[in-house]
Amino acid sequence: MLLDSASLYFRAYFGVPDSVRSPQGEPVNAVRGLLDFIARLVADHAPDQLVACMDADWRPQWRVDLIPSYKTHRLAQPADEASGDASGAASGAASGAEEIPDTLSPQVPVITAVLDALGIARLGVPDYEADDVIGTLTTRATGPVDVVTGDRDLFQLVDDARGVRVLYPIKGMGTLQLTDNAQLMEKYGVTGARYADMAALRGDPSDGLPGVPGIGDKTAAKLITQFGDLAAIQAAALDPSAKLTPTQRKRIADATGYLAVAPKVVRVATDVPIPTDLDPTLPTEPRDPMTLEELATRWGLGGSLTRVLDALAQNGNRT
Repeated sequence: MLLDSASLYFRAYFGVPDSVRSPQGEPVNAVRGLLDFIARLVADHAPDQLVACMDADWRPQWRVDLIPSYKTHRLAQPADEASGDASGAASGAASGAEEIPDTLSPQVPVITAVLDALGIARLGVPDYEADDVIGTLTTRATGPVDVVTGDRDLFQLVDDARGVRVLYPIKGMGTLQLTDNAQLMEKYGVTGARYADMAALRGDPSDGLPGVPGIGDKTAAKLITQFGDLAAIQAAALDPSAKLTPTQRKRIADATGYLAVAPKVVRVATDVPIPTDLDPTLPTEPRDPMTLEELATRWGLGGSLTRVLDALAQNGNRT
């Protein structure tokens, strides 16, 4: 089981009231929400291995070099930008910092400390997003993989033959869409193998990807079904005998520059350098009980931590 950690703790942050606080009054809703997510996932799906994948670089420069608009709208803005100071805007973009709610940022180090004390494997790799770590670990896996994420981009990893599916939260961890190729075909008209091609064609405003103007999910899926993949669609746009409307032909031809780089940006990397000492084995008891107890007391982790510990112990008993 591979967790898209940022996707999940953002979801926890917005799904759990910020009235959930530490004894000192700091919000811990993301921390406790993520722990409850993990407890539920372990209890319901009984993985023998689990890795919390992290964004060591949420906006890698190599992706920005290819498409400069990549995630620009998520860049943190300095206070003086709101007053129209152009230099402030430039410094915000140059800093590369992601805009994160003020009460979430302080919770991220607590999350990492708790995961480490529990002994749950945690991995981020410089110059790569969590998606890329997930893509690489999935590619290297020798058995079934469950990817847990609220990010549709990872649908591209779905592979029925290898037992790779995406557990996509609909409402917390209690209602998960078990995404396989049948689910993707029903909703999008493509399989996981062609999902990245579709995503490149339609674009994604949430990631700053413009896509090909006038081509949405349905048209992209139809073109992929008709021609096979993105390269074949581009070849068809140059072939007068291909069955494309004049408008489609022009739109695809006009987007040649974008389509030349979009696939590399959209597709997750599968060659991330993974540390040789990574041990994804799911623990049955905490690695560092003393530190965990200190964290539990300092941050008031209460029942959320208890539920994780119970789920880990019960999971160990099952195996």
